[in-house]
Amino acid sequence: MAMISFPSDWIVPAWQAPAQVRAVCTTRAGGVSQAPFDTCNLADHVGDDHAAVMANRAALQGMIAAKPVYLSQVHGLEVLTLDAQTPDGCTADASWTALPGMACTVMVADCLPLLLADRQGRWVAAAHVGWRGFVGKDGVGMVDASLRAAMERGGCTAQDVVAWIGPCIGPEAFEVGKEVCDDVLAYHADAAAHMRQLSPETWQVDLPALVRQRLGALGVTRIDGNDSSKPWCTYANPARFYSYRRDAVCGRIAVAVWICDVGYAEAARSVRGGR
Repeated sequence: MAMISFPSDWIVPAWQAPAQVRAVCTTRAGGVSQAPFDTCNLADHVGDDHAAVMANRAALQGMIAAKPVYLSQVHGLEVLTLDAQTPDGCTADASWTALPGMACTVMVADCLPLLLADRQGRWVAAAHVGWRGFVGKDGVGMVDASLRAAMERGGCTAQDVVAWIGPCIGPEAFEVGKEVCDDVLAYHADAAAHMRQLSPETWQVDLPALVRQRLGALGVTRIDGNDSSKPWCTYANPARFYSYRRDAVCGRIAVAVWICDVGYAEAARSVRGGR
């Protein structure tokens, strides 16, 4: 398969997905948006010029030769199945597809993007995980919801899943109140290992470590990407990443995953038909 050329600043995930599964994480580089959205803002809800956003989205679509589908993200648990007619703007915080040429896409500016695929490359998924999404409802959060939906729709087990964790706010920058820690610990006592108390009411939280830990608890063993170090931190790298907590008014990067080899279309159809 032909190599795809991206702006040099963008991140091409190094993970254990098969060759027909492709993914990319954009950065601030490579677009036409003006400050404070400079330059590659992909979000149409943050106050950027609409024409600039559409130009950035068109450029991304052209580079990946697949159709990104942008969600209206609400820190919920909905996992949308994409088909050729799925429009932008559906309310969900994750998407799944077995259809080649459709890119599961999430936008972030501090929250954590999570990519999933199976080792056979029959399906892909992308999820948006913030602390609200991690806690979820009654301890069942977006990590659980996206993985379970992917396994059910794809007909596989956690041992068949590969995962990639993208850039997000890092543990040194992510300070939260005691109520957030209480919400997490109420359902995930082992999460305490990834929280550091700064004061009686303030804690630092390592969100990538929490997501890795949760994926492992759910049976996923092939996890790559964000290791909680500073280069992955959206807050600490203003030249590369947007950060809502740092800037308040800012753009969003996009993280997309898709199946690019049409030779796998028949396998994809069999997965969809078997749900």
